[in-house]
Amino acid sequence: MSEKISDVTLRTKGILPVQKLKLLVEAGIVSGVEGHPIEENQFQPNSIDLRLGETAYRVRSSFLPENETVQQKIDKLYQYSFSITDGAVLEPNCVYIIPLLETLNLPDSHYSSQKKLFNGSGTGDLRLISAENLTAKANPKSTTGRLDIFTRVITDYSHRFEEIEPGFEGNLYLEVVPKSFPIRVRTGQRLNQLRVRHGHTVLSDQEILRVHSSDPLLFDENGEPMDVHSVKVNNGLFLSVNLHGDENDILGYKAKKHRDMIDLDNINHYEISDFWEPILAGSDEHLILEPEAFYIFASRERCRIPKHLAAEMVAYDTGSGELRTHYAGFFDSGFGGTAEDGGARAVLEVRSHDVPFLIEHGQTFCSMVFEPNSEIPEFMYGNDIKSNYQGQGLKLGKHFRQK
Repeated sequence: MSEKISDVTLRTKGILPVQKLKLLVEAGIVSGVEGHPIEENQFQPNSIDLRLGETAYRVRSSFLPENETVQQKIDKLYQYSFSITDGAVLEPNCVYIIPLLETLNLPDSHYSSQKKLFNGSGTGDLRLISAENLTAKANPKSTTGRLDIFTRVITDYSHRFEEIEPGFEGNLYLEVVPKSFPIRVRTGQRLNQLRVRHGHTVLSDQEILRVHSSDPLLFDENGEPMDVHSVKVNNGLFLSVNLHGDENDILGYKAKKHRDMIDLDNINHYEISDFWEPILAGSDEHLILEPEAFYIFASRERCRIPKHLAAEMVAYDTGSGELRTHYAGFFDSGFGGTAEDGGARAVLEVRSHDVPFLIEHGQTFCSMVFEPNSEIPEFMYGNDIKSNYQGQGLKLGKHFRQK
């Protein structure tokens, strides 16, 4: 533990912004493993990037440890392991577990910031002065989803993927399943990111509508704020799919099968036509998805995330189980720019299961939930940190050559 900080004080609830995440690193709540300290460029406005470790374990199946450690489960399902220090290939539809270079040491108790009463034994010499304990949640980075790489963070004794409870102390592991393409990975690469919460304060539908009325969240195709009466909410803000365009406009992409591998170190490198089939606009504005094929589309609406909020895209539950949308979940403060910029389209990663599935222009596809930041982040998503997808329309991952 760093000797610089023995107290961490949190006065307001919400997602911890970059400056508070740096404080957690300084206090030893978030740290790197030996020989791999946290790097400055891991910090995003509302999250911290997680890095792949040195070894990949090929296992027979996915799992949740619940009553065991992750390593004990790996030992039961183990097939073989290999070093990824100098790079190695992960094959499609195989399950790999990769220990990450980050560890967590979340306090399991806190001092009340109001009553100044100690509520437990704390974590070592660190005092968390806050209203509630800290929790954390992980999600794939945008590029991970656009490459159709299925990933989930796993922790010891957990019964849920991605979510980390108060008091957790230990290593983080990443389940990685490439779906469409073989991928070459290397130690230090970043497929996932972690947010830390003080409390869990999701905005209600009424709060979302009030925010939109004064600080627009959604815009039409022309970049004009949508009328509040046309904004759809139900435990989150709904977005729909765009299948409208002029003749020969590209509305989406379908992943080709049995393609060459993608080396995650190669940025702006691969020809789109080698890996993707373009989906062109037609007069009927609908499309039948093939079972188990992977598609990339854009949202009909343009969206933005104000600086005081953070957002997460979640799959829209049709109740049928046939459609899975949006692997990549976190949208940082500043995404889509200011209200004057007119927002950016959300890119939707889509797979239909079991049966062919009809989608139509304007069909509801996903939901965006919002949480307040505990403070305004000291920098925003966008040009200042060379964000890859600011102002995007329909856009594939950064590994493909695009105009």
